[in-house]
Amino acid sequence: MTTRTVFGACPHDCPDTCALQVTVENERVIKVQGRAEHPNTHGALCTKVSRYAERTYHAERVLHPLKRVSKKTEAPRFVQVSWADAIADIAARLKAVRDPQCIQPYSYAGTMGLIQGEAMAGRLWNALGAARLDRTICASAGGAGLALTYGHKLGMHTRHFAGAKLIIIWGSNSITSNLHFWTYANQAKREGAKLVCIDPRRTETADKCHQHIAVLPGTDGALALGLMHELIRNDWLDRDYIESHVDGWDELRAKALAWPPERVAETCGITADEVRGLARDYADRDVMEAPAAIRMNYGLQRVRGGGNAVRLIALLPCLTGAWRHPSGGALLSASGWNAPYKNPELERPDLLAGRQPRMVNMSTIGDALLQADPPIEAVVVYNSNPVAVAPESPKVVKGFQREDLFTVVLEHFMTDTADLADYVLPATTQLEHLDVHTSYGHTDVLMNQAAIAPLGEAKTNTQIFRELAAAMGLTDKAFSATDEELAAQAFTPDIDLDLLRSQGWQPLPIPDAPFANGGFRTPNGRAQAAGADFVPNYESAQAAPELAARYPLAMISPPARNFLNSSFVNVKSLRDIEGEPVIEMYADDAAARGLADGTLVAAFNDRGRYVAKLRVSPRARPGVVNGLGVWWRKLGVQGSNVNEVTHQRLTDMGNAPAFYDCLVEVEAA
Repeated sequence: MTTRTVFGACPHDCPDTCALQVTVENERVIKVQGRAEHPNTHGALCTKVSRYAERTYHAERVLHPLKRVSKKTEAPRFVQVSWADAIADIAARLKAVRDPQCIQPYSYAGTMGLIQGEAMAGRLWNALGAARLDRTICASAGGAGLALTYGHKLGMHTRHFAGAKLIIIWGSNSITSNLHFWTYANQAKREGAKLVCIDPRRTETADKCHQHIAVLPGTDGALALGLMHELIRNDWLDRDYIESHVDGWDELRAKALAWPPERVAETCGITADEVRGLARDYADRDVMEAPAAIRMNYGLQRVRGGGNAVRLIALLPCLTGAWRHPSGGALLSASGWNAPYKNPELERPDLLAGRQPRMVNMSTIGDALLQADPPIEAVVVYNSNPVAVAPESPKVVKGFQREDLFTVVLEHFMTDTADLADYVLPATTQLEHLDVHTSYGHTDVLMNQAAIAPLGEAKTNTQIFRELAAAMGLTDKAFSATDEELAAQAFTPDIDLDLLRSQGWQPLPIPDAPFANGGFRTPNGRAQAAGADFVPNYESAQAAPELAARYPLAMISPPARNFLNSSFVNVKSLRDIEGEPVIEMYADDAAARGLADGTLVAAFNDRGRYVAKLRVSPRARPGVVNGLGVWWRKLGVQGSNVNEVTHQRLTDMGNAPAFYDCLVEVEAA
């Protein structure tokens, strides 16, 4: 018996980017743990990733290349083929596409790794001149908002939340989606800090906070303006910080004064006293002794005005001078701190040779597959499951069902998207390949070492794209780079690869209080307030009263606790914990419709109809239903999931989807 330990990194779309310790016995992984030595992981993993070995050894794992032998509108049937035949046929089909812009890559954060993500894939698409993909589906509205305000996606250190005396958790179910931040917040709570959760849903995190403010979806920007109103009216401002480090203050001040607590209360569906009380709590601090900190997450920016909402919230610590202290400020994303250390040439944009292929937004892939001119002829999907996760899924399904669309999917399992592929190619998991990672929640760089050899005939993403490039006659040496060489090319020389190999991570030199004296990443070093404003939802009583009369309930689709987007849905132990697809509804709303707890109901609108089990629950506020996602369609009731009813309209900035900007009615199924 031989036992060894391998250091790794969690690949998933989560701000924690945990350092892993993988125990291998007789060349089989028997345990995946968080590394106790890593300051941001401190030995803890979420329930999902602690079961990563179960996912890797899953009985339904795709381990051989598969070729479709059924029509796309029929039950999927595939036969096993050789890698040589699969690569040759795929290469021939892609070469037959006369306009390379009609080849559409589709990928996102199935892995956040720089190597198995886009390193070799990006080289192939650049060399071919394939269509670009605007990767907006998760965070681009908030990212754009931060970039306009701070100059980049920047924020405070997670560990410093432990020293705050007021923590506002805004649009985040941290216990589910940001476990290690919650450890610091809980530490602050034990030491006397007040925790406030702002969220339409009464989440598990809200249960543990001192106060829950249940705003209507998409009204966060109005609440931020209302808080500013009270800060201004009561002169709870750090005027020196504003004068020295904020541009556009006079414009922002005038907008905020138009939002008294009563107007905010009517818009947000809360009370005026909640607005006044939160403003008082936020301001009632000696900034150098007891700072206030805001932890935003991406739920609040998945609405029409999401980018502006992030801008307004991000300006709050500038008004009070909370940035002067390490434990004051705000955090949505810290990924901008990593940017100077990443090599922008990793994906070899020079291979485009001056061409400018068209850009397709991943959030509107349904319309693109059905309406693009010239039409999309081939799609290569990796690190994503668009049929399950993209908005307005009836159109996405119809697009992928086109018999004239050639679809290749690199996958671990037969997902909803893989079911509609012409070829499914077996990809390695994080335990089977090398990768390097940055984080958007902390400021360390990490390396993931392969713990075991690939199972079956699985290959790394990089190897699959190398073989495709060779079969298509591409001979540039960019396509011969090994994964070790790609790792060496991923960063600037400031990153020590030997340290990554031996220790597993390297911290970046970021100041404890990065904006204590201004110094934002904007051209003049000042935070930018001009232009920030409240933008109402597309689908709301304010913006669309006739639509709201027909569909009076707002629907949000926060993640189910035991899944990560559509990953882990097929892990039985996690699905057993999660139970089944549910729609949470407030008791009075259910009673008004004659609906009983535990019955099948349908949430519907003009776009589609989503059927799930009704859970009458205090987690839903009046006027809002919660469709927890993202279940695979084929594992849902009647083959659908919550994206049956979402729309493809985009946010105010960042070209992102407005998943939580959705009106429905609910009836018995």
